[in-house]
Amino acid sequence: MRSESEQPESDNPFTIPVATRVLRLPPYLFGKINALKHKKRVAGVDVIDLGMGNPTDPPDPMIIEKLTEAVADPRNHRYSVSTGVENLRREVGKRYWKRYGVRIDPNDEVVACIGSKEGFSHLCLALMGPGDTAIVPAPSFPVHVYAVALASGNVIALDVRDPEQFLANIDYTCTHLYPKPKLVIVNFPHNPSATVIEQDFYVELVRLAKKHGFLVISDFAYADICFEGYQAPSFLATPGAFEVGVEFTTMSKGYSMAGWRIGFCAGNAEMCRALATIKGYYDYGIFQPVQIAAIVAMRNCDAAVESIAEEYHRRRDVLCDGLERLGWEIERPRAGMFIWAKIPEPWAQMGSIDFAMKLLDEVGVAVSPGRGFGEEGEGYLRMAIVENEQRLRQAVRQIGRCMKQEVEQP
Repeated sequence: MRSESEQPESDNPFTIPVATRVLRLPPYLFGKINALKHKKRVAGVDVIDLGMGNPTDPPDPMIIEKLTEAVADPRNHRYSVSTGVENLRREVGKRYWKRYGVRIDPNDEVVACIGSKEGFSHLCLALMGPGDTAIVPAPSFPVHVYAVALASGNVIALDVRDPEQFLANIDYTCTHLYPKPKLVIVNFPHNPSATVIEQDFYVELVRLAKKHGFLVISDFAYADICFEGYQAPSFLATPGAFEVGVEFTTMSKGYSMAGWRIGFCAGNAEMCRALATIKGYYDYGIFQPVQIAAIVAMRNCDAAVESIAEEYHRRRDVLCDGLERLGWEIERPRAGMFIWAKIPEPWAQMGSIDFAMKLLDEVGVAVSPGRGFGEEGEGYLRMAIVENEQRLRQAVRQIGRCMKQEVEQP
C-alpha cells in the first residue's frame, strides 16, 4: 500500500514499457474460465475439473521412495548440471533403444529439461529470431504458438486433423513462401484433437525437411498413453530424423510425475547443443533427487506406465459412453488424455467459450473451449480424462442436467 508521499504527483502516470515480445502475445482465452473456476471453489463448489491435462494419479511408490532417500543425502542439494546428470541421460538413451530401436548418444544427443514445455520454449529461443517463421499444428496447443512468438518468430498454423493434407500444406507453404519456414512443429498424439499418425507420416516429413531445409521439433508428450494396441511412433525412429530435428518426451503423463517437472530433448546434436547453451545461461538444472528418482522410474516402472494407460482407457470409455447417451457425436481417441468433443446443436451456436462458461457456472464442470486452441477449435470442447471413473460419471450427469435445462426453457 502506498504512503501519502508516494501518491502520483501528476495526471500522467509512469508507464512500464514491457518488451514488444510480450505485447505480441494474444489474449489468454482461458482466463475467464480460470477466474470463474477459482471463484466457484472459493465459494465451496465442488468443481469437476476436466479442463487441464493435470494427472491426479500418484507416481509408483518406488519412485517416491527413491526421491525420499535421495533427498536425505546432503550431497544432492547442490546445484546440478543444467543438461541433466549423465546416468539420467544414459537412461533416456536406453529407453529409446528398448521402445523404438533408436540409438542415442547420451552425451551429445540428450538434454534433460525442467519439463518438456520449458525445453521446447528455450529451444525456440535458441532457433528462432525476427523474420523467422514456424509452421505449427492447428488446433494449437498454446505453447506451440506462444514460444515462437516469444522468440520473435512468426507463426503459420495449418490444420493437422487430416495428417496427409497437413503434409501437403507444409509442402505447398514451403514452396510458395519466401523466406521459407525455418521450423515445423509436430505433436502426435495431438493435443487437443487427439489425431494420431503412423511411421510413414514421419518418413514424408523428413523428406520434406530435406527438400525445403526446415528443422523439425516433435512434441511427443503423450507417447505413453495409447489404447487398443495402437503404439505412437517416434519421430526419431525415422531414417534421417537425426539430421533434421529433435523430439521432446516427458515423465508427466505415463509416470504421473507432472509436478516434478522433468522431460527430455533428444535428437540432432547441434539442436541439443543450442538448447544446452540457452539453458546454461538460464538455469542450474533439475533438483538432483528428482533426476535420481526418474532414473529408477525408467528402469523399473514399465508396469506402472502400462497400468496408467489402461486407467486412461477405462476413463475414455466412461466419458465417451456417457456423452454418446446424451446425443454427442464422439470420435474415440486412440491415444492421449483428452476427448475432443464436438458440441451438439443447438448449444454449438453459443460458441465454445460461452458454452464452457455455462457448464462451469450452472453445473460445476470445467472444460476447455476449443476456441482457446485457435479458430480451428471452435465448435469443440477439450475434456481431460484426469478424474476417476465415478467423477466422470457425475460430470456426465451434470452436463446432461445443464443441457436438459436449456431444452426446457421456453
